[in-house]
This record gives sequence, C-alpha cells and structure tokens, in this order.
Amino acid sequence: MRIVLDTNVLVSGLLSPFGAPGHVVRMVSSGVLTVCYDARVIQEYRAVLLRRKFSFEKQDVDALLDQVEASGMLTAPEPLPKNLPDPDDAVFLEVALAGGAECLVTGNIRHYPARRRHGMLVLPPAGFLEFYRGRTSGEVSR
Repeated sequence: MRIVLDTNVLVSGLLSPFGAPGHVVRMVSSGVLTVCYDARVIQEYRAVLLRRKFSFEKQDVDALLDQVEASGMLTAPEPLPKNLPDPDDAVFLEVALAGGAECLVTGNIRHYPARRRHGMLVLPPAGFLEFYRGRTSGEVSR
C-alpha cells in the first residue's frame, strides 16, 4: 500500500515506538507500506530528525531515510492549485496525489481541510491503522 507519511508521524513514531505512529513507522521500516516521496520530503525528514532536541543518531536517521528511498516511490508532483492553511504541508499532499497514494498519514488533520484534499484520504495514525486492517482483513494468505 502506498502512503505519504507526514514528518510529524515519523518523529512521533520514533520518539514513542509503542503508539499508533510507532506502529506505522515499523510498517514502513519493514516494507509493509511504500512511502511516496520527493526530494523535498526527504530533505524535511532529514532536517527535522537531526534537530538536536530529538537526539537521534545521524547514522540511524541516514539508515532510515536510505530505506525509505530504497523501498519507497519517488514522485514528480505538480504544485497544488489551492493553498492549504499551512503552505509547508502542500508538499505532502502534492506527493500523495502524484504517487497515487491511498492515504496521507498525519497528526495534523486540520492542516488538510476536506475541500482542499483533491480527493485524497487523510487520516491520523490510529485511523490509518483501522483503515489498513479493514483493507487487509479480507485478503487471503498465499
């Protein structure tokens, strides 16, 4: 399943690995989910994760981002025609639309008003996990 992962979910998942964001990050790390990204997304992930206040080791951040790039889907998005409340969030919606993502996972739902999502499903981590379980519960194991 292709998703876009907002930076706030990535940070929350790494800081608190046992909550819903942590579960989503583990799914990404294990290859269960494919993260759509572009250079701006990777740049933001790196800049935020390397902030001193988080104390993440650079080699761990590099390894995680290398894995995202290796197993993810690089996109070439178009600019959004309508502005979002926080213009810095536009990149995530642009990438989701360009990559054909099934969902944008964010802790800031209010930053993506329904009328400006262009049909993209936007869910918080816990809501995404419910959506994912619902999508996969009917699948037959091979």
